[in-house]
Amino acid sequence: MTLNVAITGASGMVGTALSAQLTAQGYAVRPVRRTSGSSTTNDLLWDPAGEGLHSSPAAEGLDVLVHLAGENIAAARWSDQQKQKIRDSRVTATEGLVRSLSRLERPPKTLVCASAIGFYGNRGNEELTESSSVGTGFLADVCHDWEQAAGPATDSDIRVVIVRIGVVLSPKGGALGKMLLPFRLGAGGVMGSGQQFMSWIGLSDVVAVLEEAIANPDLHGPVNTVSPQPVTNREFTKTLGHVLKRPTIFPMPTFAARLAFGEMAEELLLGGARVLPKKLTDTGFEFQFPDLESCLRHELAQIAPHRTESVPVCRARLA
Repeated sequence: MTLNVAITGASGMVGTALSAQLTAQGYAVRPVRRTSGSSTTNDLLWDPAGEGLHSSPAAEGLDVLVHLAGENIAAARWSDQQKQKIRDSRVTATEGLVRSLSRLERPPKTLVCASAIGFYGNRGNEELTESSSVGTGFLADVCHDWEQAAGPATDSDIRVVIVRIGVVLSPKGGALGKMLLPFRLGAGGVMGSGQQFMSWIGLSDVVAVLEEAIANPDLHGPVNTVSPQPVTNREFTKTLGHVLKRPTIFPMPTFAARLAFGEMAEELLLGGARVLPKKLTDTGFEFQFPDLESCLRHELAQIAPHRTESVPVCRARLA
């Protein structure tokens, strides 16, 4: 039987990759479009400001809703206005979405809702699993409330899976996309102390985890969507430099990161969490690229494998 899957945030980096993979696997995939954009009568529409999914024949009988939409947390410096925008795009939008699902005559059987490992806050060397407590800080508060907003969907007999996504590695965007140019120019280096943990995952494995969340009826609640091999920022820097065959001798000191990025630096660059995918490993899930070097080589090869050989080291910076 063909499963009908709707996706919010379908045009984003993860949503685009997921849509392509599910379509190739024979799923019937429908993007959920914002009401502010152009649409047709057959489109699934939603209002992230609070109204949620619009009631329509297209909304009835969905098997799965994958909710990935949310403001990019690194899109701009964290002013009070930007922080509110980040929060509303996750918490308020999810509250409205869940309320709208409860009004459907035939709600979806499964809701797969994105969250993030920001839930755990800055936790140093502590090993963290899905049973670990929530951390402190802006992102931890947002992630906690985001997940709480998705929880009431269970009242409508919907299986809810919360995917706590780590640092997604892809040259198409995210952290790695921003790092590639300076690293290729030989200007990459350690952030802060370099001892903060990076719990990462390749884009290909994120998509595989989302597929597992859709297909596995035994998965529910929070699922850490990270590689089983987290690394420190220093290890990440060394490995990326090795893959790109570039030196990594230009660190960003703590004071410089704080000056450049403000509060965002503390939570995204200087802090970290050592997160482990216990639920996935307990279910026997197999990562395609569990170690960092193989993941980087795979993800970078999909764009331009020759670029690592052709971009010269920036001699002016090395002089």
